[in-house]
Amino acid sequence: MAQKIVTVYTDDLTGEESQEVQTHAFSLDGVNYEIDLVADNYDQLFQALAPFIEKGRKIGRTRGAARSRKASAEGPSAEELRTWARDNNYQVNDRGRVPASIREAYEKAH
Repeated sequence: MAQKIVTVYTDDLTGEESQEVQTHAFSLDGVNYEIDLVADNYDQLFQALAPFIEKGRKIGRTRGAARSRKASAEGPSAEELRTWARDNNYQVNDRGRVPASIREAYEKAH
């Protein structure tokens, strides 16, 4: 008997499925949150928080907070992935999480 496991990524805001969903972390009043969003919805979140981020004080960054749930601690940086993707004719956004499909293509190539 063969078994196939399928992972479905869903945008937490819209409920729509997409391979472009990435996990984002944020914190408020000492409570840490994670939300899975496509790039457009992340942009909405960022724009909504931008005035507060601009006026707030940075207190540091938690190691691993900027990595997706599928990224390894020893893998390439997001900028390295973006450069590789562009050099290999993939379309990738200038900011936000690098899509899992590009990470997987990079891993296959290396």
